Amino acid sequence: MKLILTAPVEHLGIPGDIVEVKDGYGRNYLLPQGYAISWSKGAEKQIDGIKRARDAREIRSADHAKEVRNQLEALQVALPAQAGGTGKLFGAVTATDITLAVKKAGGPALDKRSIEIAKPIKTVGEHTVGIKLTAGVVAHINVNVTAA
Repeated sequence: MKLILTAPVEHLGIPGDIVEVKDGYGRNYLLPQGYAISWSKGAEKQIDGIKRARDAREIRSADHAKEVRNQLEALQVALPAQAGGTGKLFGAVTATDITLAVKKAGGPALDKRSIEIAKPIKTVGEHTVGIKLTAGVVAHINVNVTAA
């Protein structure tokens, strides 16, 4: 089965790659999870858009990763969330919420899959979150969750 990856898949490829996989793996895992789309001549045109988006977010080198880490760690990220009178949130802060808050604070566009939340954020206050930039470079930012 010929597929076009839309997300990074371990030991298979990165977004925009055209891969040949067994039918069951593609039909039962890659397609339902949204990691790939079926290959066709029309879908192949979408590869250019996927590659452009990837290049905009991609860390180009170890030096670039360290530069982005320093930029992220210098940010003051505030995240308003609905909370009760005791400081408990109605729900939890998600990786998507954090990517939007970092972007709003003036940081770079991040992939939500690169955010590592050690334990669920369910209270108001200061929380530390890891952002995996490359295999060896992880930025740790402080997210200040406030009651909205």
